[in-house]
Formats: sequence, C-alpha cells, structure tokens
Amino acid sequence: MYVNMDLYYYCENFSVTREMVRRTKEDAQETRTRILDTAEQVFRERGVGHTTLTQIATAAGVTRGAIYWHFANKAALLQAMNDRVHLPLEAMHQALADVALVDPLAKMRDSTLGVLAMVANDPRSRRVFDIFSFKCEFVGEMAEMLVRQQESRRHCLRDMQEGLRHAVAKGQVDPGTDIERTVIGLYALVDGLIRNWLLDPESFDLVRTGEGLVADFCLGLRPRA
Repeated sequence: MYVNMDLYYYCENFSVTREMVRRTKEDAQETRTRILDTAEQVFRERGVGHTTLTQIATAAGVTRGAIYWHFANKAALLQAMNDRVHLPLEAMHQALADVALVDPLAKMRDSTLGVLAMVANDPRSRRVFDIFSFKCEFVGEMAEMLVRQQESRRHCLRDMQEGLRHAVAKGQVDPGTDIERTVIGLYALVDGLIRNWLLDPESFDLVRTGEGLVADFCLGLRPRA
C-alpha cells in the first residue's frame, strides 16, 4: 500500500504542534491563576496602595514580564481578581429577573442568603470582599474600579427590583410597597452584615444572623390585611 510520507510527516508535526499549543495555554492559565491567588494574599496583608506588581511577582515566583503579559496594570489585576468572585454573585441576582419564577420572594431570600454563605464559607470570596471593603483606596489608577463597583451595584439593584415586582404581581408582596426603597434597604442590610462580620468574624454567625434578619425583612413585605 502506498503511503504519502509527506502527508504522514505533516500530520505528525501538526499533532506535536497542537500538543505544544495546548500545553502552552495550560501553563499560561496556571501562571495567571497563581498570580491572582498570590495577589489576593498580598493585597490583603499589605493593602492595595502599598503593594507593587514587583512584590506580587516575587511572591508568586514569576517575572514582572509574566505579570504584564496577563495584566496591563494593577487595576486590571484587581478587576480580574474581583471577577472571580462577582461573576457567581451576579448570576445569583440575575436569576431574580426571571419572569418564570414560581416563588420570586423565596428566590430573593435564597439568593441573598447565598451571598452571605459564599462570603462566610468560601475563603476566596472572604478575602476579596475584605480587600475591597478595607484594603483599597479608589483613587489614581484604582478610580476605574470604583466606577465598575458602582455599575455592578446598579445591576444588582435593578435585578432585585425586577424580582420584587414579580413578587408583587404574584400577591406575595404588598402592592403599596416602595420597590426602590425596599431594595436599597435589603442591599444595605446584606452589605452592612458582611462588612461588620469581616471586621470581627468571631462576633456573630454571619449566615445564621443573616437568615433571621432577612426572614424578618421579607415578612414585613407581605400583603397587609
């Protein structure tokens, strides 16, 4: 049987090249993850303003070039670190806007408690919330991060408002409820709980306390006789 050796060697070389590309991508992703993990630790220990990319590179065991290959500056690194936590949280709140929800009030309660549970039980979420709450000044190159935080908050409030409107439509919430004010109150309740708990995690159980307070909050929204 005739074998086209040129084609054979081409296929062999193509397979080797594809494997090299795959390994290169995996190595690059591993390096990026190590940088982000290290940045969380260093930012939390030193504060964002007192940390340089060189310090992060040294702690991560990579070169400054590796840092800049993945992140244009400290703000980009901080945003990527924040995205790893906020994307799951955003998914929780986006679910509130689903018009097909059978029990939108319960979904709002469960989504809110899910945020508290994530902060309490997931070390990465806890570190990132701590950094953004107490270890970061939104000035200079970090000013862009404040804008993104504000935008994320607006999206969250919008989704919560949609969920509450669905609850009103289903008779779960009093029709005279001020939607905007109520959502701001619930957001402030959760945000305040997290910040107070981060200051002293031993002072109270974040999830258990949150369950009681959120339940009381939702109970006050029920239709009045």
